[in-house]
Amino acid sequence: MTLASLRRRTTGRLGRLSTDALVRAVWLGVLIGVVAGVGAILFFEAIELVTHLLLEEIAGYKPPSPLGEGSAETFGPDRLWLLPFLLGGGGLVAGILVFTLAPEAEGHGTDAAIEAFHQHSGRSRVRVIPVKLVASAITIGSGGAAGREGPTAQIGGGFGSFIADRLNLGAVERRKALAAGIGAGIGAIFRAPLGGAMMGAEVLYKHDFEADVILMGLISSIVAFAIFGGYSDYVPIFSGGTQFRFESAAELPWYAGLGVVCGLMGILYTRTFYGSVATFERIRIPKMLKPAIGGFLVGCIGMAAPESIHVGYGYIQQMFTEDGVRNFSLVLLIALPFLRILTTSLTVGSGGSGGIFGPGMVIGGMTGAVAWRLFHTMPGFPNEPGPVVIIAMVAMFGSVAHAPLAMLLMVGEMTGNLSLLAPAMVAVAVATLLVGDTTIYKSQVDSRADSPAHRDRFAFPLLSALPASRAVVPVPSIGLRATVAEALQALQASRISYGVVVDDSGNMVGDVIADRLRAAEPSSPVSEVVEPVPAIVTAEMPLDEALDALAAHERRWLPVVDGEGGPVMGAIDTRALMRSYRRAVQSQVRPLTPVTEDVNTMEVRLPEDSPVAGRTMAEARFPAGARVLTIHRGNTVLVPHGETTLRPGDRLTVTFPASARRRVFTLLLGS
Repeated sequence: MTLASLRRRTTGRLGRLSTDALVRAVWLGVLIGVVAGVGAILFFEAIELVTHLLLEEIAGYKPPSPLGEGSAETFGPDRLWLLPFLLGGGGLVAGILVFTLAPEAEGHGTDAAIEAFHQHSGRSRVRVIPVKLVASAITIGSGGAAGREGPTAQIGGGFGSFIADRLNLGAVERRKALAAGIGAGIGAIFRAPLGGAMMGAEVLYKHDFEADVILMGLISSIVAFAIFGGYSDYVPIFSGGTQFRFESAAELPWYAGLGVVCGLMGILYTRTFYGSVATFERIRIPKMLKPAIGGFLVGCIGMAAPESIHVGYGYIQQMFTEDGVRNFSLVLLIALPFLRILTTSLTVGSGGSGGIFGPGMVIGGMTGAVAWRLFHTMPGFPNEPGPVVIIAMVAMFGSVAHAPLAMLLMVGEMTGNLSLLAPAMVAVAVATLLVGDTTIYKSQVDSRADSPAHRDRFAFPLLSALPASRAVVPVPSIGLRATVAEALQALQASRISYGVVVDDSGNMVGDVIADRLRAAEPSSPVSEVVEPVPAIVTAEMPLDEALDALAAHERRWLPVVDGEGGPVMGAIDTRALMRSYRRAVQSQVRPLTPVTEDVNTMEVRLPEDSPVAGRTMAEARFPAGARVLTIHRGNTVLVPHGETTLRPGDRLTVTFPASARRRVFTLLLGS
């Protein structure tokens, strides 16, 4: 056996450690979680190191940290005049790294991961991972107003995509691994495993949810959280919020009003951010220099309001208490949400590497603090600022990210408080309704029907009614004892570039393709070049599932067998599948609402050459369980009986068990 053959077989077997989806989700989720957890640790420590070296040592500024990450202790800035140069220099270094090595690491990361899911079959280049980690650490550590979640989402998603690619898992599993990696990275860095897993499934769409990734996402997020928490601790980031409670139904109208304000702030945040992106795109200088300009401008703003730069979580922690809110002057408090929108838009919109999720929560929390400061004396308004700050965080970013469920869970985990879910649901629902289709993630699509990942299934509903046997094409069968030369001759004789390899008993062993055969020694046995088939299609399988299988494994064709473990009938490819689809359309086949999950309903027009044309219902001998409910003949609707004669042009409404799909189609439409 040659080294190349051994490598192909090993890769194929690794890619199919288990054909059971549940088992595969477990081991793959654990593997992604381990790598994402370690990646989150490296990223967190890189930010801490750069922050210490640049902001603390050079500018004399220590931004406050939330209680779960140390303390709210802060000092400086002692040398305000250095901030523009520090942030500009950080933006320059990050820009050179990104645009020289991995341009897709530009910006906030999560959007790139979403785009990879929908547009690139879940693929993300592995070099993005170290570039994103280093560039984001420099951007944030030098004072950039960016979040940690976008980079961790792209890092975690990149790890997931890389692992799935190396194990040869195909597009469907690669997309799941990417989404699970997104959730694992976010769940680890925020110590919010459940919210992170939900975010990986919810953030992909504006009005939908990727339920297929939940299981793997939960496992990967929990493992990543366990590793990251074991390195640091498992304390919620925003400690001290567990004592907050929802006290009275009279507070709900105020929270609904807060939702309106947060929705408006979310729209402003989105438009300002993408306005900044468009402005920097119009500047005619090398892209790698633009983050330096953005950073310099952010540093200038930071000279007037240091609270508007860096991550900002420590200031949100301070605003949980009345004393903390009152430590800010009213003018500064009102200005901070708007300044944060501006500094984040300049930092990330210029091409700097960092997230927009964290800043969105900070903007929301500061908006809540302003609302409490202005209205806390009004009847029914919450007595403490903490609940208002927490709920504003949920409403603000949950609405523009179109991830309200994930945000509800995540902020609950980050504060250790789930007792505020009811008012938070009111606020985020109102904010989401107000925001509409406005989104901070431009790569989101409306629903699964709009995603290339699912478009084949949703675009051709008729395919769900057609059995795979309707689209079978002949494929040469090659004996396992044949030589490469004999196999190539068989393919050339059949004028097809692929074939199946069978053993002496006629059981399928795998497949061969012409290019692989031409690269091998002609005298070598076929057994040295045969590769396992990643999936098979049964004759009864609906064509939409067959199309899914082709797309999932990125194959041009797959073998079709007569029942589980049965003989090979031929093959199915996209061309044959679409021919079958067009024939069904010409026969006016139309799937109707199924009676039950296992009983289908279909309307079909009998063609001139139908095997049952001219026969009575009794003579047609429909399969067991199949029933003709009505016959539309001209303007007449007939209720058929045994002596009713079927005629060409009749439109039959038929119910049948899913297992009889193939026989019903053959009976009505022929082979």
